[in-house]
Amino acid sequence: MTRPKVLITRKIFDEAIAIVRQHFEVEDNQDDAPFSPEDLIERLQGKAGAIILLTDRIDESVLSRCPDLKIVCNIAVGYNNIDVGVCTRHKVMVTNTPGVLDDTTADLTWALLLATARRVVEADQFLRSLKWTGWKLMEFLGCDVHHKTLGICGLGRIGQRVAQRANGFNMKILYTDVVRATPSVEQELGARFSDKKTLLTESDFVTLHVPLGPQTTHYIAKPELALMKPSAILINASRGPVVDEKALVQALKEGKIGGAGLDVYEREPEVEPELLQMKHVVLVPHIASASHETRLRMATMAAENLVTGLTGKRPPNLVNEEVLSL
Repeated sequence: MTRPKVLITRKIFDEAIAIVRQHFEVEDNQDDAPFSPEDLIERLQGKAGAIILLTDRIDESVLSRCPDLKIVCNIAVGYNNIDVGVCTRHKVMVTNTPGVLDDTTADLTWALLLATARRVVEADQFLRSLKWTGWKLMEFLGCDVHHKTLGICGLGRIGQRVAQRANGFNMKILYTDVVRATPSVEQELGARFSDKKTLLTESDFVTLHVPLGPQTTHYIAKPELALMKPSAILINASRGPVVDEKALVQALKEGKIGGAGLDVYEREPEVEPELLQMKHVVLVPHIASASHETRLRMATMAAENLVTGLTGKRPPNLVNEEVLSL
C-alpha cells in the first residue's frame, strides 16, 4: 500500500522527522533555506500534508495549485503566515504549537528587558573592545527594574508568565487586553486592568504579547509612542508588524522613549538600519522560543499534529475547527 507523501519545508530535529517517517513518505529540506513561493508550490505537488515554519506563506496562490494538501502544521504559536480562511475553504486543516513555548518566551522577554535597562550588551561590547580602564561611579548607568511599573499588552498565556516573573521584582503590574482577565487571575498575578492609553502613560516598561492581525498591526505607532514616558523601555517579543518600526526609530532619536528590546521585526529578516546603530536598543534575531527543549517540543508537536490529522483523527492543536464539518 502506497503511503501518503508529506513535506517538511525546513531543517527540524531528527526526533520529529522520525515520528513522521513511521507513517509517511517524507521529503524534507535539510538545507535550512526557505523555498521561494514557486518552489514551495512545486514541492507540495502530490503531498497530503506539510510541516512548515513561519517563513512559509500558505494562501490561495498555493492552495489553488496543491489539491492533494489536507493539513499544514505550523511550528509556531502564531499563524499569520497562513490564510486560515482560505485553508478552510479548501478543506485544509491548520495546526499550531501553543502552550509549550510560553515560559521560554517570557524568559526571553525578561532577558531583553533587563539587558536594555542595565545596558548589558553595550557594556559587554565596551569591555571586549578593551576600553575598560577600571571602575567608575558614573559609568554605564542604567535604570532600576525593581519597584517600577510594568505594562503588559496582552495578558494571554505568555503575558501571564511575564507578570509572574515581574512579581519577583516587586513591580506594579498594569495590563490591557481585548478581554479582561478573571478576578482570580488578576489577584493571583497582582495585575490591574487598564485602558491602553493609561498603561502607556504610566508604565516604565511596556511588553507586547498580542497576536498579529488587522487590529494589532502597528499597535504601537507614533501616537502610542508619544504617550510613553521619555525614560520608558519598549519590549517586543510578539510579531514585528505590531510595532511601526520607522515610528520607533524616530521616537528613539528624539528621546520620546528611553530604549527598546526587540526580538521581532516588521520586515524580517530586514531590520530598520538606524536601529542597528543605537546603543539604547537591544536586538536579537527572533529567538524567543529558542531553547533546545522548547524548539524540540514544538517540532515534535507539529509532527504529532500531522500524524493525527492524516490518520483520520482530530489534530490536538487544530486552529480551524470548522473544517471538520465540511
